[in-house]
Amino acid sequence: MSKTAILELDGKKIELPVIVGSENEVAIDIEQLRAQTGAITLDPGYKNSGSCKSEITFLDGEEGILRYRGYSIEELADKADFLEVSYLLIFGELPTQKQLDQFENDIRKYTLVSEEMKNIIDGFPRTAHPMGVLSSLTSALTAFNPKAVNPHNEKDMYDAVCKTMAKFIVIATWTYRKTMGFPLNYYDNTKGYVENFMHLMFELPTGPYKTDKRVLDALDKLFILHADHEQNCSTSTVRIVGSSHAGLFASIAAGVSALWGPLHGGANQAVLEMLEEIHNNGGDVAKYVLKAKDKDDPFRLMGFGHRVYKNFDPRAKIIKKAADDVLSALGVQDPLLDIAKQLEQVALEDDYFKSRNLYPNVDFYSGIIYRALGIPTEMFTVLFAIGRLPGWIAQWKEMRINKEPIGRPRQVYTGSPLRPFVEKDKR
Repeated sequence: MSKTAILELDGKKIELPVIVGSENEVAIDIEQLRAQTGAITLDPGYKNSGSCKSEITFLDGEEGILRYRGYSIEELADKADFLEVSYLLIFGELPTQKQLDQFENDIRKYTLVSEEMKNIIDGFPRTAHPMGVLSSLTSALTAFNPKAVNPHNEKDMYDAVCKTMAKFIVIATWTYRKTMGFPLNYYDNTKGYVENFMHLMFELPTGPYKTDKRVLDALDKLFILHADHEQNCSTSTVRIVGSSHAGLFASIAAGVSALWGPLHGGANQAVLEMLEEIHNNGGDVAKYVLKAKDKDDPFRLMGFGHRVYKNFDPRAKIIKKAADDVLSALGVQDPLLDIAKQLEQVALEDDYFKSRNLYPNVDFYSGIIYRALGIPTEMFTVLFAIGRLPGWIAQWKEMRINKEPIGRPRQVYTGSPLRPFVEKDKR
C-alpha cells in the first residue's frame, strides 16, 4: 500500500504521495502542491528538496556511504580504473574487457583537437585562471561540433561520450601549458588515459617524461573518487542547463563554472592557501589550531569536515593511503606538506575535532597530492573537473533520456507591492 503525507493549509487538507527510493530514502512528492493549494515550498539552497529521481549515485552522509550504480566507492577505487568507472556511471554497468578496450580505443579516435582552438586559447593572457579558460574552451567545442546530440540514439550518445572524454582532458591540460608558456601537447594514443594526463601536462620537447606507477595509481583513484557526488552544485547546474535542451558541451561548460567556486571545487585550492598562510606566518600549527577552536576568530581550517558527510568522508580514507604513497614515492621535502601532516595528526587525535567529526576530507588529501606532484594551486580545480566529467555526462544523459521538464524554480517575492509610477520632476 502506497504511503501519503497529509498537508493542511487554511483548513484544507490535501494528500501528497510519498516516494521511497531503493535505499529507503523518503521523499514527499509536491509536484501538485501549487496546483492544489496555490502555495509553494521555500528551501534556500535546496537542502531539503529533491530535483529528480536518479539511478547513478547513492550518498548517505550520516553513515559515510558513497556508491556508484550500487558499487561501493571502496571496491571501485581498489579494483577498477577510471575509465571502467566512467563507463559504469555513463552506461549503467561495469564493462566487459572487450567493452572497456573498445571504449578506450573509441576515445582515442577523437583525441585530436581542432588547431583553430589554439587561436582561442592564444587570446587569453597567461595570467587568466585555468578554470575560466577551461569553461570557455569547453563552450567553444560546441562551435567545432555543431551537430546536436540525440540522447535517445545509442550510437549518437556513445560517440558524443567518447568525443567529450577525449577532448576535455586535452583542453584541460592546455590551460596549464598556456599559464606556463609551454608548447601545447597532444594525446599519445599509445598511453592510457590517466598516464596521458601526466604526459599532456608535463612532457617537454627537450626530453621524455616518465611517471612513477604509484603516482599514476594515486591519480587514478583521485579521478574515481571525484567522478560523481549526487546532486551537488555543479552537477545540478549541468542538469538544469541541459533541461533547456542545451547541448552536452554547453552544459558541461556551465558545470565547470559552477565547480570553480571556492565553496565547491575550489575547496582543495583553499586548503593550500590556508597552508601557505600558516607557513608565511611562522608555521606555528598549534597557534592556528587554537584559532580554529575559537568561535570568535574568523579563521577556519580548510579541508576538514564536509557539508554532506557527518562522519568520516569515505573518499578521504581511500586517498589518505594514496597521499602517503605519493609522498613516499617522490621523497618530497616541502614545509607546506609538513604543516599538512601536523594538522592531519591533530584532527585525528584531538577530541575537539573528533567530537565534531572534523576529520580531513578528500579536498585536504587531494591538495597534498597535487602539491607533491608540482601542480600549481590554481590547477587543482581543473583536475577535479577531469575527474567529475563522467558524472556530469551521466547526469546529463539520464536527465535527457528521462525527458525531465525544463528547470524553473519558484520564488517568494518580498519586494514592494504595486505602486504608481512617479514622474522624474517629482522624484
